[in-house]
Amino acid sequence: MNLVSRYIIRQMAVMAVYALLAFLALYSFFEIINEAGNLGRGGYNAWTMTQYVLLQMPARAYELMPLGVLIGGLIALSQLAAGSELTVMKASGLSTKKLLLILSQFGLIFAVATAALGEWVAPSLSQRAENLKASAIHGKISTGASGLWLKEQNNIINVREMLPDHTLLGIKIWQHNDRYELVEAAEADSAVLNADGSWQLENVRRSALSDNQVSVSEQAQLQWPVALKSSLLDVLLVNPDQMSVSELTAYITHLENNRQQTQTYAIAWWRKLMYPVAAWVMALVAFAFTPQNTRHGNMGLKLFGGICLGLAFHFAGRLFGFTSQLYGIPPFLAGILPTAIFALLAVYLIRRQEKR
Repeated sequence: MNLVSRYIIRQMAVMAVYALLAFLALYSFFEIINEAGNLGRGGYNAWTMTQYVLLQMPARAYELMPLGVLIGGLIALSQLAAGSELTVMKASGLSTKKLLLILSQFGLIFAVATAALGEWVAPSLSQRAENLKASAIHGKISTGASGLWLKEQNNIINVREMLPDHTLLGIKIWQHNDRYELVEAAEADSAVLNADGSWQLENVRRSALSDNQVSVSEQAQLQWPVALKSSLLDVLLVNPDQMSVSELTAYITHLENNRQQTQTYAIAWWRKLMYPVAAWVMALVAFAFTPQNTRHGNMGLKLFGGICLGLAFHFAGRLFGFTSQLYGIPPFLAGILPTAIFALLAVYLIRRQEKR
């Protein structure tokens, strides 16, 4: 990598980081406003809210990375063009092909950062944030490798997981008396939530303890009265956008084995797979919208158009996801179309720009 390459990449990277930090600050501000309504609920205070917002930042950075690359690249290249530095570089022998190679290296750096955030950092921290919030608001709740633990009156309940249709799997219930002595233990393969708040347990095995014996019984179905809100269990239902590719792969296989709908998670899988590529594509889009000749006074207009295009890409993924579910479009198309469309647009604009 020569001096010119390092200079261009450094200028674009700095501007991309600045743009990303600005968007993170804006998103954090709106998130604080949104979370302010929960202050005072249970143990949810200002410090807990701050922790929640900070833990969500890597996920926000992951979502905004392509937009930051585009806007940072646009600003940096526009500054180079305004100072005639691009013109001097081209006059010194820097061809468009070499410049695109430099931009590809810049995009690759942020593509790797995007993949690392989405696969290892953001999912675990987002889950910790949701657990922290749920524990503070509702109390007596914890999650881990064994699922969700709840305490309700004299019952200690463990739920291993919850499917997208809110079916509970792996239910274990321990009931104690007022002296905290175990009086009954129950285990069920699954459960569904009734409208009255009770749980309809399936394939139940119960062990009732008395002074002298343990009575064991089995029932195909059992209605268990539980005074818990169903929203409390939503902490088990992880948002697909907060899952890594490996977690989505395992979960899609699990849902298929249980004959559950997988389209939402399949769309998220394809989006996760293509999102690092989108960061690379945005570096090319930035070049396509950079004015090569500043004498025509179109720099501000092209910069504004590029920013609008980046915002359109940011929301296009969600739009394509909803459209796919609504009209039955294959998940891989919903996942790759936004990135593919913007890649083709960048190639078209660059070729058009070079013909002038």
